[in-house]
Amino acid sequence: MLTREIARILDANLNRTREALRVMEDYVRFVLDDPAGCAVLKQLRHDLRECVRHVSLEDLLGARDTPGDVGTGISTESERHRTDARDACVASAKRLSEALRTIEEYAKTFDVGLSAAMESLRYRAYEVEQRVIMRGPRSARFARVRLYVLVTASMCRRDWLETAAEAIAGGADCIQLREKGMDDGELLVRARRLSALCRERAVVFIVNDRPDIAVLSDADGVHLGQTDMPVADARRILGPDRLIGLSTHTPEQFRAALRLTPDYIAVGPMFASATKPQEHVPGPSLLALAESETSIPVVPVGGITVDNMGILRQAGARRLCVCSTVISSDDPRTVARALLG
Repeated sequence: MLTREIARILDANLNRTREALRVMEDYVRFVLDDPAGCAVLKQLRHDLRECVRHVSLEDLLGARDTPGDVGTGISTESERHRTDARDACVASAKRLSEALRTIEEYAKTFDVGLSAAMESLRYRAYEVEQRVIMRGPRSARFARVRLYVLVTASMCRRDWLETAAEAIAGGADCIQLREKGMDDGELLVRARRLSALCRERAVVFIVNDRPDIAVLSDADGVHLGQTDMPVADARRILGPDRLIGLSTHTPEQFRAALRLTPDYIAVGPMFASATKPQEHVPGPSLLALAESETSIPVVPVGGITVDNMGILRQAGARRLCVCSTVISSDDPRTVARALLG
């Protein structure tokens, strides 16, 4: 039975959770400009509402007694000061997990199902705190990416590292090292060289398939295909501070990817592609669907050229991912500029 005393506790702590989530979301939205982080926090707010929708609002409001609350006048000096916006977000994250634990414990007295749901939300709150504080800045950088170039040495007209440098000079702000059959030793050497170049030019650097190489080369993250290592296992290798991108080729794969909460989702191929030939070409319709269903960065890929990129812009593309169009060109810098034009 929900007593008046416990209703007061629930009411106060539900208010704390909502307030903490809003402070965190505003930090991610207005300070970091991180749409993927916003999506995670909005989902947590939605799931919190669903968990407590069977708790009577009348019971909670009827038990509320703000003038009679002996704790409203108690505060510490540290609560009155925050070093910066990040510090305010961290404090709210701590308040969020504390409030969820309180609800979880007191819910045991009248609804064990609600208590279990709060426990699950509390564990997710720990993960969200970790994501926002440790990966948020990288995620925000990726959200600003406009041109993502895949580099495979065998497809480059010029030296592979020179090609990457020229693409960056032309405006590419994300580079992926994509070498499927290379020996591990040489792959790591190349990853470290490309990582150093990207760090020097303030460009996002991604390694294809290999979270271990991404960590050892200090890359910003890894990109996974549908048949590669699962996202959860890659996260264990990468740690909490690096990005994970995931390829999808159908609406079903895209929606399944959303449940895995990667940092970005690639969709394609947009057009028939010699780089990644596939029997099924979902085309711009998959891009339009993806852009309409998430604020997580969506990356269209496959067969994109200067001639057809306008079709993708019309479908809602905010960035483009290309390979041979740039790296097989005699002048990667000029082609990169044209793709951004």
